[in-house]
Amino acid sequence: MYNLLKGKKGIIFGALNENSIAWKTAERAFEEGAEFVLTNAPASIRMGELDVLAKKTNAQIIPADATSIEDLENLVEKSMEILGGKIDFVLHSIGMSVNVRKNKPYTDPNYNFTQKGWDVSAVSFHKVLNVLYHKKAMKDWGSIVALTYMAAQRVFPDYNDMADNKAYLESIARSFGYYFGRDFKVRVNTISQSPTPTTAGNGVKGFDGFINFSEKMSPLGNASAADCADYTISLFSDLTKKVTLQNLFHDGGFSNMGVSDAIMEKFE
Repeated sequence: MYNLLKGKKGIIFGALNENSIAWKTAERAFEEGAEFVLTNAPASIRMGELDVLAKKTNAQIIPADATSIEDLENLVEKSMEILGGKIDFVLHSIGMSVNVRKNKPYTDPNYNFTQKGWDVSAVSFHKVLNVLYHKKAMKDWGSIVALTYMAAQRVFPDYNDMADNKAYLESIARSFGYYFGRDFKVRVNTISQSPTPTTAGNGVKGFDGFINFSEKMSPLGNASAADCADYTISLFSDLTKKVTLQNLFHDGGFSNMGVSDAIMEKFE
């Protein structure tokens, strides 16, 4: 451990179980000396194992629906009370597609499902930033990170409307990140992670096949949830104070590959 986050305070959204990137990030943040509040939607808290993580990291849990401004205001206010001041870092690790869950194809979605997924997966990030911004809750040189996926730029058919949601999420990070940087010297970035076998990832059709493909395409192999946690910690730390408005690929090199020898061998 390097004490990279010693004395820093934060909020971590989206931990569900030990497979979650948010879960791994919370463990690493605790190891690096941070104090933080854990939050998720009430239904996700009931389904998951957040109490276990809270005990392990000496964190308090504040339930919050990230699509509700009222809930987010309560979350931020209580977090500052618990942590004794402003926030140094925030992780947004939230995503959900009802169309994927209900096996509705991209070409024939239920648009009520589409709107719900968009609100949860992308607009929630704007709402989180909105509340943090107007409450002036972030310390100078703080860091806000959201998790995304390369389907925001390229076609992965079975990723469905989550691709649109992630594209919108990345745009929010750039646009709101400008105001956070200008007004509060706070940085806002997204991490475009390898396909990762989280609860959400495993819900995507053909996920096992794609994760194997990605492993063979990436010169360094897929980045794990634990790897992503390490990268996130670096973005929370003071070592990356001038990195902002970026979509940072954390995928073993997959995003710059056209084809690999291992893939070509399958066709020769």
